[in-house]
Amino acid sequence: MAAIKIQVEERRGLGKNKADKLRRNEIIPGVLYGKGEEAKHIQVNKRDFERVYKIAGTTTLIDLEVGGDTLPVLIKEVQIHPFKNQYLHVDFQKLDMTEEVKLTIPITLVGKENIRDKDGTLVQQLDEIEIECLPKYIPQAIEVDVSNIDFDRPIFVSDLEIFGDENITIFREADDVIVSLVEAGAPAEEEEEEVVDAGDVPVVGEEESEEE
Repeated sequence: MAAIKIQVEERRGLGKNKADKLRRNEIIPGVLYGKGEEAKHIQVNKRDFERVYKIAGTTTLIDLEVGGDTLPVLIKEVQIHPFKNQYLHVDFQKLDMTEEVKLTIPITLVGKENIRDKDGTLVQQLDEIEIECLPKYIPQAIEVDVSNIDFDRPIFVSDLEIFGDENITIFREADDVIVSLVEAGAPAEEEEEEVVDAGDVPVVGEEESEEE
């Protein structure tokens, strides 16, 4: 069983007007789907969802309780209104605990405060990584400690804690660079995804869905 739980209800009324009414009452419309199963329309209390989403994001296994059943799920997609900061729709993906799942996990840099005395710029070339594993092996997070990074010592995929774990397949080469420290004014490489100051690392945002 997952450590995080959320309760939802089956949603009877469909359509835009019904969905708008739910949102006005602090309820988020959504859908629950699984491999080879018919999608089920659901609704979830906004506060309950916010609490769980803040902890779990889209990469943590959740126990979803609906109609007397408890199902292992991931929050797959979240649609947010661009101006009102309002949750519009959420997709939950039901998992088979005996089948591997492929997902993309954000890479978070920690320890940036320990390198402020170095006159350089952190270059994060990978801010997420695709993996495949059974649901019970999904890592809670992927953190990279940059405390000991130096100009001649970048951090590679092979430095990740999950690298070499036989239960997890990583869809990257061992020598792919995650983050490096370059001297101020040095030219950036073509494959760099993000160039930021050592104290300013990008935050991964939410995905969007068009479904009601």
